[in-house]
Amino acid sequence: MSELKKIDEYRWEIPKGYMSGMRVSGVIYSDEKMLKALEKEQVIKQVANVACLPGIVRHSFAMPDAHWGYGFAIGGVAATNPDDGGVISPGGVGYDICCGVRLVKTNLRTDDLKNKIPKLMDALFANVPCGVGVGGKIKISTAQEKELLKLGSKWAVKQGYGVENDLTCTEEGGCLQSANPDKVSPRAYERGKGQSGTLGSGNHFLEVQKVEEIYDEEKARVFGIEKGQITVMIHSGSRGLGHQVCDDNLRIMQKAVTKYGINLPDRQLVSAPVNSQEGKDYFSAMSFAANYAWCNRQILMHLVRETFEKFFSRNWQDLEMELIYDVAHNIAKFEMHKVNGKETHLCVHRKGATRAFPPEHPDIPEKYKKIGQPVIIPGDMGRASYLLVGTQRAFEETWGSTCHGAGRTMSRHQAIKLAEGRLIHKEMETKGIIVRARDKRALAEEMSEAYKDVNLVVDIVHNAGISKKVAKMKPLGVIKG
Repeated sequence: MSELKKIDEYRWEIPKGYMSGMRVSGVIYSDEKMLKALEKEQVIKQVANVACLPGIVRHSFAMPDAHWGYGFAIGGVAATNPDDGGVISPGGVGYDICCGVRLVKTNLRTDDLKNKIPKLMDALFANVPCGVGVGGKIKISTAQEKELLKLGSKWAVKQGYGVENDLTCTEEGGCLQSANPDKVSPRAYERGKGQSGTLGSGNHFLEVQKVEEIYDEEKARVFGIEKGQITVMIHSGSRGLGHQVCDDNLRIMQKAVTKYGINLPDRQLVSAPVNSQEGKDYFSAMSFAANYAWCNRQILMHLVRETFEKFFSRNWQDLEMELIYDVAHNIAKFEMHKVNGKETHLCVHRKGATRAFPPEHPDIPEKYKKIGQPVIIPGDMGRASYLLVGTQRAFEETWGSTCHGAGRTMSRHQAIKLAEGRLIHKEMETKGIIVRARDKRALAEEMSEAYKDVNLVVDIVHNAGISKKVAKMKPLGVIKG
């Protein structure tokens, strides 16, 4: 840490001379207290490793929620220039391709759910498949699965599992057009079949929340939210299919590193030039997995709407269960950004980082153009989650990126050991939070002590100006795998 340069209260530079092979410097978004945790998690070393990637532009970044990950730190951001030998790295996306979050508003108030949360969570738990290996209710053929992977969220809406506005309020309209079915292995298809519309396990969740605080009344009005309102947050990804796509391409990239003479400080950063066949094939397969994830969250939202309809005996339109936004936080994207004053086509890796585009950007919905892209930051199940907006400063500094959550402070094994003899679900109840889970061990893995305080993480990105707080949501009921 003594080699880091303090830029300001929330930015720290890792100089190019920190280790041999760095092509650019690193920048970490943190305060002094959280920086010590980042050092312990080997985040500084991983940020420096990423700075060695061929074609990397400007800096290797880490957000305040960063912690150790495969290749890239989870919370890492890096852009490479394809026209300057830039590479694409599966480690810069992660195993759970296009894992992300969607936030749904309702016209319900806290009084409408008084004494009803336990039964509502029971109903959601019965209707929304969750847990390791649990299959979905949506049964499809191999041909339908290929169409799903090609169309993403559009497939779900086409099947009646949503409406056109859902696509408008999803990043990329819930579909990357570059998906190529020939680049996905039979094993990946097999692992994805039957898992559409499933929450999964680990840190994935479905959460019923109340809006606890509004920080920006004007922007909150644009989103249609106010204090005391009920919202629903869904966090899931590409399930076994995405994991297999990553696994398959890591093996291919191991050979590509030798083929293209790429020297890396960490073998987990295996990469291929963006413009190589291996690079193009990975992006096509990754796009397929991304489409699967967006479709998965769209179907999950349909199941939530369906449950609320039955529980409250009103259709979801009357309950105004509209999607505020769906954003990915494990993905690589081709985007236009200014480099040395020139518009440049870059490959932007966001691994545990959320896109945070500014007002008037052409890639965000028209209704949000004046305020900026919605940014959804989930916390741990015992504290809070946030709705923010993207900023021009983020677009200029971090390729339009911000944090993605609270960030772990301990491994799942450590959390389970710490929770021995405790009843986590009972502890949650004393906080007024009702929890349902397939596996009680999952609650131990995901308890609050295993995570950084999301309030502090969000304050850092807010004060650094790379996203701005709009609202804070407190959990009332949580479903974990």
